[in-house]
Amino acid sequence: MVMWIIFPVIGLLLFVLHLINSHWEVGLIYILTNILIISGVLLLLYLYTKHILKQKFLNVSFGLGDILFLYALALGFPTITFIIVLVGSIFFSLIAFLLLKRYKEMSTVPLAGLMGLFLIGLVLFSFSSYTPSLYLY
Repeated sequence: MVMWIIFPVIGLLLFVLHLINSHWEVGLIYILTNILIISGVLLLLYLYTKHILKQKFLNVSFGLGDILFLYALALGFPTITFIIVLVGSIFFSLIAFLLLKRYKEMSTVPLAGLMGLFLIGLVLFSFSSYTPSLYLY
């Protein structure tokens, strides 16, 4: 469980980092595109959960923290980078969950927490080495 106030702070920090590294108008177009992508994905997950799985969506199959983290992540990167970071962090979360499940009994995936670890590692790696900028696209 994570306090909800952390997600707007993360979103604001990523938003500022994004606008520092790109032009204002282009950055806003990227952010709006990312928000549309996340909204579409969440709509598909909601419809699948409600109509096929016949379960509640919020706090049963997907947590509020996960939703807030995805929207915070959408504020931080150009669209191509955002898609790569999103897919990479979900893949990392799946592998980490499968490994952690061997040592600790877990019934749900702590998606926001694992994606947060991935994001921290990615940002620190991008600042500390001679890697290409996350904001080139």
